[in-house]
Amino acid sequence: MAAVRFLVSGRVQGVFYRASAREQALALGLTGYAKNLADGRVEVVAAGSPISIDALERWLWQGPSAARVDQVVREACDMPDVEGFRTR
Repeated sequence: MAAVRFLVSGRVQGVFYRASAREQALALGLTGYAKNLADGRVEVVAAGSPISIDALERWLWQGPSAARVDQVVREACDMPDVEGFRTR
């Protein structure tokens, strides 16, 4: 099982980005969380199969219809200590 941290920049707060990311992650069988950062980005930490993580990354570049994604930075991370997928 792999774990990845994504930092998503653009118009990603106030547009249901975290809730939509949660729906996508759950549909892909991933665990982790999505949270707003003070600098306007959204942090998404996901753990699961590499194929599902890659699928989530593709979705993160699109986001919900009201979002405008400018950048998605991906980095390996430790496994999140959560059950399911949460928004913070």
